[in-house]
Amino acid sequence: MTPGKERGRAVRLLFLLRRCTVFFALIACIVTVCMILFLNLMEKNTGIELEEDGIKQAAVITFANVVLITVICVAVDGIRRKIMIGRPVRRIINAAEKIMKGDFSVRVQPVLTPDDRDGFNIIIEYFNRMAEELSGLETLRTDFIANVSHELKTPLAVVQNYGTMLQQPGLTEEKRIEYAKAIIDTSRKLADLITNILKLNKLENQQIYPENHIYNLGEQLCECLLDFESVWEQKKIEIFTDIEEEVFIETDAELMSLVWRNLFSNAMKFTEPEGSVYVTLRSENDFAVVEVKDTGCGISPETGKHIFEKFYQGDTSHSTQGNGLGLALVKRVMDIVGGDISVSSEIKKGSTFTVRIRRKKDETD
Repeated sequence: MTPGKERGRAVRLLFLLRRCTVFFALIACIVTVCMILFLNLMEKNTGIELEEDGIKQAAVITFANVVLITVICVAVDGIRRKIMIGRPVRRIINAAEKIMKGDFSVRVQPVLTPDDRDGFNIIIEYFNRMAEELSGLETLRTDFIANVSHELKTPLAVVQNYGTMLQQPGLTEEKRIEYAKAIIDTSRKLADLITNILKLNKLENQQIYPENHIYNLGEQLCECLLDFESVWEQKKIEIFTDIEEEVFIETDAELMSLVWRNLFSNAMKFTEPEGSVYVTLRSENDFAVVEVKDTGCGISPETGKHIFEKFYQGDTSHSTQGNGLGLALVKRVMDIVGGDISVSSEIKKGSTFTVRIRRKKDETD
């Protein structure tokens, strides 16, 4: 027998001895008090004194009865513990062992008791909730790893192919420059993917905390939009703005800048050459409302339901221009700052992303 098992057996014996002692002392005390009261009342009422031999004989019988009652109580208590405590504990332990081995589908059945809010049922309820949350996290982790692996594999394959072609003998200068440019562009996209993965991981694990301060939202929108001037000039996209002045918000400017840059980038990316992009800002009661509208390819209602999910790309024809993380970042930022984002779209007519965030009203409002 191993030392662990011997120690466990010794603990169980000591526990049993303690239970027997407690029950014996309790029953002996009760019986002794009852007997003393009985004898006193009997002597007082009848005036008859019991003989010493009779008292000794009664004491022996009483002691034997106490021992018998103690054994019965210990046995009943042991059965009660095994049914009411041992079984639920064993079920919880077995379920915990399965979860430790990676089986997050396990659930513990509630204990049948008159009280639905029994202590074990409360523990089991929270245990099942924990198992359900772990199951969801495991699914997300598996999907995330699969998606990351796929997204990393594609650009690496492109780099490998173009690198192989660069090794061809007699390659013209024009082709060499073309292949080298393809490698550089793909490497940049790969770096952007890794950067976005790290940002999303920090946001989801609350490692980025908003540093709130009051600033002019209209000015921020204009600054972010001007960063894409080269893009709209190259594609000859017409930009329309309708930005209300003196709209202030109190939040993290850096996080909100991430939102606007992603929305503007998507609008430019999905808008065909010589198309249009509209940016509007207005106040609605306690909120600042920003709309980013494009005349691009649009998205289907089914795509709209999943567009804020990680790595989801509704338009596969443009998948090489992004990594499906931009809108997931945007949604996570809006959740952190307490804002809201929605999308409305029609196929071949464009999309409109609407951001609502609580504005900072001045004293004259």
